[in-house]
Amino acid sequence: MSGYGSYCEDFYLNMNLGTEMEVPQSRETVLHFFEQVQRRFPSMEHFYGREKQEFVLEEEKGQGPYRWVSIEPRRVSSGFVNPQNLDDALAQHELVLELVPYELSISPLDCESLGVVLGFDFTCRGNHSEVLAEALGISPALEKLLAVPNSRMISLEPAIQLALDEDCKTQCRVSFESRTTAYHVRTGDFPEEQLSVYLMLRRFESLSPGETYVGEFQRLAALCREIADEYLVESVLMPLQQAISLR
Repeated sequence: MSGYGSYCEDFYLNMNLGTEMEVPQSRETVLHFFEQVQRRFPSMEHFYGREKQEFVLEEEKGQGPYRWVSIEPRRVSSGFVNPQNLDDALAQHELVLELVPYELSISPLDCESLGVVLGFDFTCRGNHSEVLAEALGISPALEKLLAVPNSRMISLEPAIQLALDEDCKTQCRVSFESRTTAYHVRTGDFPEEQLSVYLMLRRFESLSPGETYVGEFQRLAALCREIADEYLVESVLMPLQQAISLR
């Protein structure tokens, strides 16, 4: 596996392309787009529609890796869960971005945002907020609040967002999602749920002349892997893994 699987139960690399105008939704356009994706990845056999004009093509979901691609009124997304090699996920997302200008008439001018998401899911029984506090710590300015009499932590979902260029078009966000609720805290019944970490790189606004969706995605994906390897693994993923294992 690419290495991230050794720190968590599941990880995934997704691509999201948001558009300013609505994506064509005609029967012929949607089916032809997915047929081109399926031609490259024949194991993607399951096609279905959801509410609000969302269409999905995906592989069989099991315990191993699986791919999916979706079309929404103003977004095209592509995901790969637990890839054996990150390059396989990158190749899938690049294919989708190669197709969208021709199959879905999504011009580089129509780009609202192009994003790469690297997600990590940890199976965790217990108060997720307490686990996050143990693994990541709490700001000294807020730490004293934990001494409030008869208090119990219900929610702690830190997030940080950074601009990576002078005009703030390229941004990085690290966030956490806890599945612990007030009901769990009140009853003391904490089922096994997924505690998630998200690393998102996004480029906003239309592409400039000479830029392509594939080229911009490759730039964002390289930045995403660099930030994950250099800053996230040792400071976030490993401490979380250790804190969960000790509970």
